[in-house]
Amino acid sequence: MKKALLLITASMFLTGTPSVVSAAQPSLLYRYKHFLFTAKPSPEWRTPERTWTFRGSPFVPPPSLLVDGDNVPSLPEGVEFRFTEGWNRNAIRGSLSTLVDEKIRRDPGSVIIRKSSTGAITFDGVGLPGRRVDLDRATELTVEALEQGVTDIVLPMIETQPKITVEDPELRTLGIREVVTVGESNFNNSPANRRHNIGVGLAKFNGHLIPQGTVFSFDKTLGRVDGTTGYRKELVIKGDRTEPDYGGGLCQVSTTAYRGVWEYGFPIVKRINHSYQVSHYFPQGTDATVYPPNVDMQFLNDSPGALLMQTYKEGDLAYFIYFGTDDGRRTNVLGPFLWGSSAPPPDRTEYTATDLKPGERKKMGERVPGVKALWYRYVQRTGTGETVESVFSNYEARPLYYLVGVEAMPATGTGSAALPTLFMEDSLAPPTSGQ
Repeated sequence: MKKALLLITASMFLTGTPSVVSAAQPSLLYRYKHFLFTAKPSPEWRTPERTWTFRGSPFVPPPSLLVDGDNVPSLPEGVEFRFTEGWNRNAIRGSLSTLVDEKIRRDPGSVIIRKSSTGAITFDGVGLPGRRVDLDRATELTVEALEQGVTDIVLPMIETQPKITVEDPELRTLGIREVVTVGESNFNNSPANRRHNIGVGLAKFNGHLIPQGTVFSFDKTLGRVDGTTGYRKELVIKGDRTEPDYGGGLCQVSTTAYRGVWEYGFPIVKRINHSYQVSHYFPQGTDATVYPPNVDMQFLNDSPGALLMQTYKEGDLAYFIYFGTDDGRRTNVLGPFLWGSSAPPPDRTEYTATDLKPGERKKMGERVPGVKALWYRYVQRTGTGETVESVFSNYEARPLYYLVGVEAMPATGTGSAALPTLFMEDSLAPPTSGQ
């Protein structure tokens, strides 16, 4: 068993030695790409078992000795057994099925890829690969991790290609034949306008073809973002403010696109994290913000052929499916390693006579703690060996921030301009009215 690939902890990664086994077992972290699952070892995972010896050495008893009840045969001379605490593998497997597999399991899809009379690439069906946890292997890894004091486990997965029919011969020539990678994100708790913008943004990339050897630009492919291109106003981050603007929610689309290519091992040309933590993009360090035309997400298609995007959303989940030719590279992403946590600054109130009516209040930001996050990406390719890259993200701490309308101050004299009517105030307590 290749422990280095299947059992990984922060302590092993930093020092090369497993963490010390403690009497009270800590929670276990199971990881698959950017997905993280936590499980607390249950008392049901342990069970008594008999350990047999013959003259002090380990011994496998014959079936005739494995008898319980009132008529237990006498043991041959030199044969002994004692009860020790063992592992209930059925209980462990059942816990992993409920806590992990049921949340991530997916059946393979089916898709027909063709071109319309106008040359547009269309999809009939959805080409999502199937996936499930290899529960037998995951159970054995869990037992080994518990025995060695390791708390971080890379999930063994069984992935299945969807049924893909590529009808267009030119696309087949370009190498469109299988799913290379999938980007995925969850946008639950999003308001209506944000959901609308995510759908409009995803549609901009559906059927987009990335030639081999070229750099993909999210902003360039996305195009114009305003009311004329179908977007609604929703919250976006603008400096130290969070306020409505056209296209709020498009960072969900760019993050989804980024995760797929990053987790596969494509070279990332441009990527910037959000200025502060946003729950839609957890775990920290897996997001990619955009703000056309100044902030972009870019990557190089260094695969053997072209890449074709199919975008899709269902419920609260958004997907970027990349069709192309898998060159056999194998990638592990490990993180987030978090440090430098900082508390939100004191609450902030800003007064204005121009942006709001007198007495009107508008929330411009929530309290958010700051933190630094680091991921490592290991990419193995035939002929070039393994490369290790780090991805660093710095998330600022932000205060609870309100904008409050006030009356304009009178002019200082005939023909002179009014005094400035915008000033800020930091307070230790949030506003108590108008929320």
